[in-house]
This record gives sequence, structure tokens and C-alpha cells, in this order.
Amino acid sequence: MSKYFHQSAHVDTFPFEHLPPPEQWPELLFDLPELQYPERLNCATAFLEDIAALGFADKVAIRSASATWTYAELCARVNQIAHVLVDDMHLVPGNRVLLRGANNPMMAACILAVWKAGCVAVPTMPLLRAKELSVIIEKAQISAALCSSALQEELDAAQKLSPVLQQIKIFNTDVVGSVDQLMTSKSSNFKAVDTHAEDVCLISFTSGTTGMPKGTMHFHRDVLAICDCFPRSILQSQVNDTFIGTPPLAFTFGLGGLLLFPLRIGATAVLLEKLTPESLLKAIDDYQATVCFTAPTFYRQMMPMLPNFSLKSLQKTVSAGETLPAATREAWQAATGLIMIDGIGATEMLHIFISAAGEHARSGATGKAVPGYQACVLDENGNPAPVGVTGRLAVKGPTGCRYLADDRQKNYVLNGWNLTGDAYEMDAEGYFHYRARTDDMIITAGYNVAGPEVEEIILKHPDVAECAVVGLPDEERGQIVKAFVVLRDSNKASDALVSDIQQFVKANVAPYKYPRCIEFKDALPRTETGKVQRFKLKLTN
Repeated sequence: MSKYFHQSAHVDTFPFEHLPPPEQWPELLFDLPELQYPERLNCATAFLEDIAALGFADKVAIRSASATWTYAELCARVNQIAHVLVDDMHLVPGNRVLLRGANNPMMAACILAVWKAGCVAVPTMPLLRAKELSVIIEKAQISAALCSSALQEELDAAQKLSPVLQQIKIFNTDVVGSVDQLMTSKSSNFKAVDTHAEDVCLISFTSGTTGMPKGTMHFHRDVLAICDCFPRSILQSQVNDTFIGTPPLAFTFGLGGLLLFPLRIGATAVLLEKLTPESLLKAIDDYQATVCFTAPTFYRQMMPMLPNFSLKSLQKTVSAGETLPAATREAWQAATGLIMIDGIGATEMLHIFISAAGEHARSGATGKAVPGYQACVLDENGNPAPVGVTGRLAVKGPTGCRYLADDRQKNYVLNGWNLTGDAYEMDAEGYFHYRARTDDMIITAGYNVAGPEVEEIILKHPDVAECAVVGLPDEERGQIVKAFVVLRDSNKASDALVSDIQQFVKANVAPYKYPRCIEFKDALPRTETGKVQRFKLKLTN
């Protein structure tokens, strides 16, 4: 337990009580001057009042298809929502609040309001189904939720599965009892709860290789630290930048890149829903965006459309969420003149910790450790591997893994290092080159998919006897989810059954997890002890 426990502002002590023991924490580094934070810190204030006080109150903070909010207007709305949390929902510091919404101003304001009220934000991916949401609700013991009216159905169903969720307030609608309606009568002033820098403010869930979600716990200090590392030293963000992109705010890549990074310096965030490659290109022109965050898949899909757009405003393009092929980076540079900024991050680390930009970028390399972080490659014995040897990527910095009540903490942290689950090789110049995942995580179009989770759903199909799910290389999406299925009756194998199994999966988990390819087999390759040999399935393709 943190030594600051007794200084915490949390009335609900669940977050602290479910942190891993200190001896299982990674080593945290605060060597840089910009990473020296006070003990009392509420990160929402840093993004709102502190920025307004610098003379940016009337500057545009957030733009969307239907709204434009200055920093002063954003602050006022955040304060009103914070009053709803306290006055109407009777929440106290330390309570967890599930957040469900697409990328829009109200979703952003709700996240900030939760922090300002001293509560813990638990953003969830918009595509998650009721069963997936209920697991998160149970694990984090979430009693309250703020949900976009467009996404209410699945959350209502999740509440029936998990009655620990006692109240849901919807937003982006003016119906009676909604957040929007309640906040109209609230004061635009709200004094931020005097949280400690090590009070938990964010629990981000990620799927592990076993398919069971892991809650990664982050402090108020962590939220500022990610803003003061990668965007400061690598991206070199400026106050006149306009940020745009596709990752959801529920994904830490999107939360940082599309909301926190711009707000930290008084820049502008553009939040748009349901973007396609073509609509993203159009939005870059329409909003005169200077910085774009998206996955390699989107960049590849945008390239044939580039002649139809000017993109004169665009200065920097950031790729993360999946491996960036050298060919994609080179083709993008040839077409736009922009050197793509590659980066690797992790939900456990909150954001990007290895990257390179401009003349420091190297084709085929992710980059070097971002200032504020250290990285190395470990061999099978946990010792630093020599240059040119592939091993486990290990990293440490001002952020690090602290799982919510999860024994897998012991696997992620080794001798103070965070082990990301990636196999890398470091060259003589200190550049890190991605080689593979060291686990069974599938990364497809920027989404993380745990193979065992998909297997569990497929096995519930009445015609399926056995199955194994793997990720296979794909030029368009980086990887695709492929399922090898043994049927109860092999005579039923057909294209129609393939489609039926795919629809079955889509109906039970987030649609991006469904197997784009299904192959029927008579049997699955197994070891002598009966374990499925997934590597053999990968080799057959």
C-alpha cells in the first residue's frame, strides 16, 4: 500500500486496497525537471483552470461536428457535471464511475468531471457488449455510470447482469434526469477535490492473453506525466496545434493523443465519431488539423485517397496501436512528405514510451526510449541482452504497471522493469526493432484481441466441438483473427456455417474481435500433455 494512503482524499478506499503490494510495483523514475510534481494534485485542474490562467480561457479547447468549446466553456461544463456527480448521484471521492461514449465533447467533459470530483474514471470501449461490461463492473465494483444515450442498451443489459451498478445517468440528450438536463441548473464553479498525486484517478481495462480483462490503475500524477514526456520531447507539441484522429477516448492511445496532450499545453482537440479513412482526411482539411493520431491500418487505407485532399495544414502523423510496417511509413512519406512518428505504448504504461521523430526516425525501427523512460531487451534469464539479440522488451519510467487485484502483476514486473509482452531487438545506436509478441495477443487494426476470449465464445456455438484462435499477418490490418474449428459433425462444414459462427461471435463480444477467417479441421495439433500448439497453426498459413 502506498505510503501516502493516509493522505489520500479518497473516502471510498477500494482503489488503494486493491493496488498490488509495493514490492510488486515497478521502479518509477522522475529524473526530468518537468516530472517533479507536488504531493497534492488534481489533474483536472491542470487541464482547465491552470491553462485558463495562462491566458487561454477564450481559446478553443474542443471542436466537434456540432460544438466548439473554449477552455472557459469546457471548464464551466466540467464543473456543472461534477456538481451532478456530487449533488444528484451522491458520489464520494474514490468511487469508480464507468464512462461509455464515443469521441465527443460531453464524453471528454465527463472524464474530466470525474477526476475533478475525486472519483475514478473507468472509460469503456463503445463496442463492448453487456457481458464484457459486466466483467469490468464486477472487477472494479462500479456503482455509477455516465453513458451516451446512443450506447445505453448494452449498459442496461450489463446492469441486469451486475446489479452492483446502481445508477446510470445518460448524456448527449436533454431528457429529464439526463446529465445534460441536470447540469443546466448547476453552478459553473466547482472546487476540485484536494487529491493526492498518488490517488488513483483512472482504471483502464485491457484484455490479457487469458481473455480475462486486467484493470490498469493510474494516478493523477501519471496522467500529467504522459503529457510531459512523449508529446513534449518527441512530438514537440505547440499551443497552435490542432489534434485529430481515430482512437477512442476509452483507449489510452486516444485519451492521451486526442484529449490530454492538447489540453496540457492550451492547444485544440478535435473529437469526431465514426470516422472512416475518407472522412478523416476530409476532417483534417475542414478543421485544419496539424497533428493526427491513428493506426497503420488507417494510414494505409487513406493513401489511395490522398490526391483528393490538400492536407496543407498537417505537420505530424503519429502511428501506434499496432506494428508499423516499413513499407507503410515509406509510402506515406513519399505521398505526403511527412515522416511518420512511430511509437509503442501499453495500457499498463498509459502511453508511448519508445518513439522517434523527424531526422531521428529510422525505417524499420520503432525508435528509442522517450526521455523520462528507460528501455532494454532482457534475455530468458532476465538479464540485459547484447545488441542484436531478440528478447523481452523491458521499460521503466514515471508510469508503470499496477494491476487491480490481479496475480498477473507478478508476470508483468521483473526486477523493477515492466515487461510489455513484446519481443524486440536493440541495435548499436539504441534503436528498438519490433520482432513479435511474446504472448498470444492479437493486434488487428489497432485493437487488442485475446485469442482465448474469442475461443470461449466460439465454443458456445452448438456446432463447434473444439477451436483455436490465432493472429495471422495481414497487409491491410497488421493481423487478422483466424479461427481453426473442429465441428461436432464434419459434414456440416460450409460457407453458411462460417458466416453463422462469425455472426454468433459478433453478437456476444465487441464486433472487432470476430474471426475474419475460419478454417474447419478434423483435429487440432496438440502436445503430449494435450495443449493446443498454436504455433503450428500459424505455420500452416
